Amino acid sequence: MKRILIIDDENFIRLLLKRTLEDFEFEGVEIEMAPTGEEGLEKLKAAPADLIFLDLMMPGINGQEVCEEIRKDSASPQPYIVLLTAKGKVPEMPRDVGPDCALTKPFDPDQIIALTGEVLGIEIDDGF
Repeated sequence: MKRILIIDDENFIRLLLKRTLEDFEFEGVEIEMAPTGEEGLEKLKAAPADLIFLDLMMPGINGQEVCEEIRKDSASPQPYIVLLTAKGKVPEMPRDVGPDCALTKPFDPDQIIALTGEVLGIEIDDGF
């Protein structure tokens, strides 16, 4: 089963992403959410994710630190990490500890769906 983890301290953003990705649940994809970097890391220890949407600016462990922690664990399968930021610029991070891509908020739902489909290898029919 494919798994997506959304880590963002803003409840509205978590719910918006979950709603945007809900068609993937019909394809058997599990979507989980975490309001903090610490909780996100705990959820990853319990079950690996294939795709992570990760907020950059969070209290406690921020997105950059979460990303570095995930990348340090070479024993676990490496998820595709999308760093979400309200800032115009993403901090420079070495490729081996950084995200696979970064998107700015507000994000385009169609771009989120297309990226998710590509990463998970699932095509979602939008009905049009």
